[in-house]
Amino acid sequence: MPITLKTAGRLAVKLNHALKLSACALALAAALPMSAAWAQTKGGTLSMIVQPEPPILIPALNQQGPTQFVAGKIYESLLTYSFDLKPQPGLAKSWEASPDGLSYTFHLQDNVKWHDGQPFTADDVVFSLTELLPKVHARARVILNKFIDKVDKIDDKTVKISLKSPFPAFMLMFEPGFAPMMPKHIYAGTDYATNPANQKPIGTGPFMFKEWKRGEYIKLARNPDYWKPGKPYLDELIFNVIPDSASRAVAYERGSVDVLRGGDVDNVDVKRLRAQPNTEYTTQGWEMLSPQAYLIFNMRKPPFDNVKVRQAVMSALNRKMIVDNIFFGQGKASTSPFVTTEMFYDKNMPAMPFDMKKARELIKESGIKPQDYTIRQLAFPYGSTWDRLGEYTKQSLEQLGFKVQIESTDAGGWASRTGNWDFDLTTNYTYQYGDPALGVQRLYIGSNIVKGSPFANVQGYNNPETDAWWTEAASEVDPAKRQALYSKLQNTLVNDVANGYLVDMEFPTIYRSKVKNLVKSAIGMNETFDDVYIEQK
Repeated sequence: MPITLKTAGRLAVKLNHALKLSACALALAAALPMSAAWAQTKGGTLSMIVQPEPPILIPALNQQGPTQFVAGKIYESLLTYSFDLKPQPGLAKSWEASPDGLSYTFHLQDNVKWHDGQPFTADDVVFSLTELLPKVHARARVILNKFIDKVDKIDDKTVKISLKSPFPAFMLMFEPGFAPMMPKHIYAGTDYATNPANQKPIGTGPFMFKEWKRGEYIKLARNPDYWKPGKPYLDELIFNVIPDSASRAVAYERGSVDVLRGGDVDNVDVKRLRAQPNTEYTTQGWEMLSPQAYLIFNMRKPPFDNVKVRQAVMSALNRKMIVDNIFFGQGKASTSPFVTTEMFYDKNMPAMPFDMKKARELIKESGIKPQDYTIRQLAFPYGSTWDRLGEYTKQSLEQLGFKVQIESTDAGGWASRTGNWDFDLTTNYTYQYGDPALGVQRLYIGSNIVKGSPFANVQGYNNPETDAWWTEAASEVDPAKRQALYSKLQNTLVNDVANGYLVDMEFPTIYRSKVKNLVKSAIGMNETFDDVYIEQK
């Protein structure tokens, strides 16, 4: 039985009588039974948390973290990746590249079916990469439109992708959040955004959509026709929607959920929860994603169209304090738009000092009068850590003389408003995907100033010089020359405050010792879970 929104909200107060627990029940978290078959290798239910509740489960249309987490069990891509970012077979069982690096041929797995029973073929790959994703996927369209020349079906099980120019990051782009394979027979010729299948996803993955009770839980059931014989091991996945971090922490302590994904609980609770009996802890599984937290300034209007104002705000923020006291040490202060683990991060980037005196001087140099502005700060609805960060940001701006109004919303509302530029200031964290051409460029290149996604260039940063550098760096095959270009980019973007870089984040995963094979790749909890099982007692 999933934990409901209603009962979770009363976790610290009283039990929800509708659950019909025995009179001796101690807490709401007991409302969820332990996995019924936890003493078996095959079968059983894995109970998790999805936080916040995703607006949709279609990764081609929405790339927010909760969507990728749940949808990664429904949809697959051609590849997955080892912890050191080496490509591994996914829906493609093998591949080869031409000597000039301008074409790649993928050989598809046998006996793959969509959840409605239709075969998965090269037609679906061609459709996904040339029609659907270039139109609706904020990240993928930058790469697909710029670097892909054509995608040819050789036969039902073979696809050849030809590039316009060399693209060293090419083989890192085939994970299910970046390039999910979508069913042509469902989406071709339709309005992708309003297709009825968006409400009942149809993928090729080891788990099938079963039920979504809004505000309470999402259920996925075992795919009996999955193309990997004997898998998946689990019968069911439950993603519980629990409204606050304290309730989520208690749910784990009471045994109601088996897994806490990074961000599920407040950072202050991590140390206590990882010390629970029969509990495992890892920070692996984020090698591909490498998240960074940052501020987004809407540069289309005053006061944030003024670079001196943006520089003043960054000088007024104490990033060390943010890491130590808001993120409780889980991460490090950012110095660049590249996280320190990202390929081509410039190790010589200087730290951005906290200096309130300098911040006030920059405001004077800007020529604006802060008291003339009320900043609409759009809250980032991902838990109490972000609430505290938002409050601290508000206080810092107020110390510079601005009036600040925090505007609250849910995950869907935040994505819509941010993607449509309806904010003055907001917070975000995005994934960097192993190579800056995949995960960082999209946030700054002028051609990606497009409405509809919070993971594009929503701040409106427009610089033809850096656009040229991004394009050159993405095609450059000499690592030293790529480094030089990316170093120039990092220095320029920091000076321009193209975003307000705050924290190179570290996400932990906390889970029961009985849960095996949970984190096995560089995309971690976004994996298919086809190999996850619950060990015998």
